[in-house]
Amino acid sequence: MNIVITGASSGVGRETASILASVPGNHLIVIARNGMKIQSLSGECNLKRQETVMQPIPFDLANGDVNVLAQQINRQMGKIDVLINNAGSLLNKPFGAVTSREIDEVFQVNFKAPYLLIQALLPLMNTGSHIVNIGSMGGVQGSVKFPGLSVYSASKGALSVLTECLALELADQKISVNCLAFGAVQTEMLSKAFPGYEAPLSAAEMGKFVADFATAGHKFFNGKILPVSLSTP
Repeated sequence: MNIVITGASSGVGRETASILASVPGNHLIVIARNGMKIQSLSGECNLKRQETVMQPIPFDLANGDVNVLAQQINRQMGKIDVLINNAGSLLNKPFGAVTSREIDEVFQVNFKAPYLLIQALLPLMNTGSHIVNIGSMGGVQGSVKFPGLSVYSASKGALSVLTECLALELADQKISVNCLAFGAVQTEMLSKAFPGYEAPLSAAEMGKFVADFATAGHKFFNGKILPVSLSTP
């Protein structure tokens, strides 16, 4: 499979990419703002397989032109079977103190960038492809909410609704779209949202789940927002 994953420099994204790269026949493009980290990850994975199975593309989803990114992916990979929109931006701040600029910054990474990236990569997606959006339980209607996370949760809620819309709109092209709504996973982002809290799941454990779902989940689900959560937090 040809797989593209954003936010691959750390946490669940890095673990997911590493697991997928270990599977014979898989080829990956990993995208993150931190070029050194994804270059290091690619070097490790390529050395283990003793072939080029992973290619890094340093790219800032907060400021970059996704059409330029799509052109680079086309040159390096061509057709795509799986797109995992894993990159995310967290803001933990009281509602009354949030600025307009901060809202724009969070929605840019968590909603607008995935929207535009899907749009730009559609011509490269094979029939039967799977788009996996990484959401949050904070973006699921009726779930427990927490102070300071209004913008983050709202942006992930928008990503969830986008998932449902695209599953219908892309059905004729036989492209499946699902969203995994994470609960508490031990990552740097969780530590920023809930300092001192220890999650019941590690990034490696969740990475294994995401890797399996990305390659097989579309055989069972389409247009679904699936809670993946033991606690919130």
